[in-house]
Amino acid sequence: MTEATPLETVLKRDRLIVLGGLSAVVALAAAYTILGVGMSMSAITMTRMAIEMPHMMMRTATWTPSYALLVFLMWWVMMVAMMVPSAAPAVLLYASLARKRAATSAPYASASIFLAGYLAVWAGFSAIATALQWALERLGTVTGMMEIVSAPIAAGVLIAAGLYQLTPYKEVCLRHCQSPLTFLIHHWRRGPAGAFRMGAEHGLFCLGCCWFLMALLFVGGIMNLLWIAGIAIYVGIEKLSAGRPWLTKVSGVALVLAGVWVVARDLVLPA
Repeated sequence: MTEATPLETVLKRDRLIVLGGLSAVVALAAAYTILGVGMSMSAITMTRMAIEMPHMMMRTATWTPSYALLVFLMWWVMMVAMMVPSAAPAVLLYASLARKRAATSAPYASASIFLAGYLAVWAGFSAIATALQWALERLGTVTGMMEIVSAPIAAGVLIAAGLYQLTPYKEVCLRHCQSPLTFLIHHWRRGPAGAFRMGAEHGLFCLGCCWFLMALLFVGGIMNLLWIAGIAIYVGIEKLSAGRPWLTKVSGVALVLAGVWVVARDLVLPA
């Protein structure tokens, strides 16, 4: 057995530091989401109520600037918990390349800047999702359980998400997410500003890949832990399934069929 070279030892240490930091970020974000910090009830309680009383109607909250900030934080932290695990390969590869290219003597610090750029994109998405949630609640489309109350609208979101899975734009964005090494090689920039920009660019590709899947949270319940976990697991599987384009196609067809089923069920069993 050959001994590890000094460079391999350093790279292994860097990977452990970066992976430990990513794990801590995900753990904190998951805990924040599960406990529903600042919200009227925890995600655990809302998930249990959704299972035990699926048709329960609750009054929506009164929107104030402080409540809007809480909703934004809920969305953003939830995105951190859902997206950072699937972005970990890109962050780890960035740290490794930064060390090898001698771009920085502390690649884990630079990797943090890369991650900050990535999360900034999802902060923008979270701001839009917050505004959309506020608008839908004002229209009476979203309940106090944070899910779409109208079956036709829920079906429309499912069908639209399914059709998006079949589009070329989805395919292009997914290809970049599935090949982080190729992305980093072709988009490499030096310095902290370059690290942030690279992270943001990678985040934009991931956003283009997953934004409609995240919109499904409005269908199953924004704070429904089973729904959150299911979407996060699928996103991770999809990003790790390079060379298996059929997976995206199958999920797209499944979502369209689910939307059709929701409409049919509503017609047969009207509320």
